[in-house]
Amino acid sequence: MAKDTTGRLHVQVKTGGKRKLSSKLWLERQLNDPYVAKAKREGYRSRAAYKLLEIDDKYRLLKPGMAVVDLGAAPGGWSQIAARRVGSAEGKGKVIAIDLLEMGEIPGVTFAQLDFLAEDAPARLLEMMDGRADVVMSDMAANTTGHRKTDQLRIVGLVEAAALFASEVLNPGGTFLAKVFQSGADAELLAQLKRDFASVRHVKPASSRQDSSERYVLAMGFRGGA
Repeated sequence: MAKDTTGRLHVQVKTGGKRKLSSKLWLERQLNDPYVAKAKREGYRSRAAYKLLEIDDKYRLLKPGMAVVDLGAAPGGWSQIAARRVGSAEGKGKVIAIDLLEMGEIPGVTFAQLDFLAEDAPARLLEMMDGRADVVMSDMAANTTGHRKTDQLRIVGLVEAAALFASEVLNPGGTFLAKVFQSGADAELLAQLKRDFASVRHVKPASSRQDSSERYVLAMGFRGGA
């Protein structure tokens, strides 16, 4: 082991056997990521929890008693934070987590294994919540192909779908938060969000890896709803 520039021990993974270089690099990055270690110590299901913590600390999205929808929630790091911040485990708010994958139980979180792209998904969610949401958030990332233009289209398409879903379930004044990449939300989506919300900005929490093009679009003050 060697030390990095901060003085921490840096774990190096040996190549060999059937392990691909990409797998070696991913494993090495995980082993040396302070947020991965911190998440394990503090009981969060993923390092992504710290991204939402940072964004919420700065912009105050999550308040006690709110109704929150977490799209693509598994493994549940964002749902954990939302449940704690809105007080859903104590009956003060609601957190509905949606994913195609199964997700282990989290106190204060209602999980629905469904496709949010399904035509009846918004209606099913509204029924589950017995009302509209105050926050719709998404840390989803589209499956990548390695082809830059194709991947960008997939990413944009997923964010657009999440934004459309949000517009169908949010309360007036509600918030939409979603992961985007590279230059952020594309011009068409950004224009739509600016029509639908009072304020729209891109944010990059410190816990996002610095070598990542990951950013988030944060839209607050939903003008629609019923």
